[in-house]
Amino acid sequence: MKKSSKLSQRAKYSKLSIIISAALFSSTLALSSAPALANWPAQVDGQMMPSLAPMLEHATPAVVSISVIGTHKVAQKNVPDAFKFFFGNKGENQLQQQPFRGLGSGVIIDSDKGYIVTNNHVVENADKIMITLKDGRQIEAKKLGSDAKTDIALLQIEAENLREIKLADSDELRVGDFAVAIGSPFGLGQTVTSGIVSALGRSNLNIEHYEDFIQTDAAINSGNSGGALVNLRGELIGINTAIIGPSGGNVGIGFAIPSNMMHNLVTQIIEFGEVHRGILGVSGRSVNSEIAKAMELNISQGGFIEQVMPDSAADEAGIKAGDVIVAMNGKAIKSFLELRAKIGSIGANKKVNLTVIRDGDKKTFTVKLKQDQSADISAASIHRMLEGTLLENDTKNQAIIIEQVAQGSPAEMAGLKAGDIITGVNRSRIKDIAQLRDYLKDKTGVLALNIVRDNHAQYIMIR
Repeated sequence: MKKSSKLSQRAKYSKLSIIISAALFSSTLALSSAPALANWPAQVDGQMMPSLAPMLEHATPAVVSISVIGTHKVAQKNVPDAFKFFFGNKGENQLQQQPFRGLGSGVIIDSDKGYIVTNNHVVENADKIMITLKDGRQIEAKKLGSDAKTDIALLQIEAENLREIKLADSDELRVGDFAVAIGSPFGLGQTVTSGIVSALGRSNLNIEHYEDFIQTDAAINSGNSGGALVNLRGELIGINTAIIGPSGGNVGIGFAIPSNMMHNLVTQIIEFGEVHRGILGVSGRSVNSEIAKAMELNISQGGFIEQVMPDSAADEAGIKAGDVIVAMNGKAIKSFLELRAKIGSIGANKKVNLTVIRDGDKKTFTVKLKQDQSADISAASIHRMLEGTLLENDTKNQAIIIEQVAQGSPAEMAGLKAGDIITGVNRSRIKDIAQLRDYLKDKTGVLALNIVRDNHAQYIMIR
């Protein structure tokens, strides 16, 4: 009797659990007007059961598989003496092409124009990019632009009957919200995993230059990069990017680029072909207990401003050293790194409202961001033989300084070096990066790059 009673009790709890689960999902449904959830919970054998299937039937066709073919440029070793004779010391640094193949995922964000968002690292150095749609169609894509510092790339395909995904406001996310990851891990084909939003505003991970990640425990694996992280309405909340996995597999710590950050960057790529990154013109650090005590602050989070650059956007708006930025456009800022990442994804000449704590009082400043002039992100888009360079405008001398040249890059192969100053192309004077881009936009064939190296002028030919 006791045993039977226990079994009956378990059955009651089991049944109650199903009812509660169904009620929970039903309440979520009631809050949403999205047609994708119209049949959710689903009916199974006459009973209402919670299911993600109706939402996924709407969302998954907007997620694609990406395969790439390309070449890496690697240093060639053991160069024969005969070649050293002809090429001098350069013979030891001759480069050779090493082919590679890669897999990833992408998300259709505009069905009419065929725009697909993915990670930069998925398509970087790709010579050919193939898209496989959910219905099996395979279409070659072209890359419209990318931003290595945030790991975002925009592709385009020409196809009919595409399904796009709706973007959610990622600033409205809360820890504990349900999240579903869609992608193609390990080349297995489209796969769906679920979990929750584990944390927000993750930074200082040294994954990307600008970090403001959504952390999730929805399983993300190799091949999921560039795929979708969606909410229970099937709306895009993030682009899956990276995992922490000591053994290379998933351990429940994955990271996604927030949809708002992605949207800001993609909008710039569509308009300019690259990211025109906004810059505030400050340096600082995150507020901690030591700073709070030293500066007599009654807050424990925010971005503490140590220095304001002269004539910068912050300087012109009236922000001062010692200020603590605690919100941007009404949304809380928890750290200096979060502030940097959010500012870095907003385009130049855009206005933002910054809430500042100064001498215990709260003040609001409207700041018009200036453009980051480093422009290393645009070097490859200017000309393929400039790939691997970090370009900087020399406004004083009206020229372009090559700050860095990556080892094994096309720029190094062409003979460019760090410290070179670009003053012209062919017989045309070039004063800045924008002018160089405009001049080379429609030029083909061999070009003579006029540079100054060690105070001596010379020409370097690029094709």
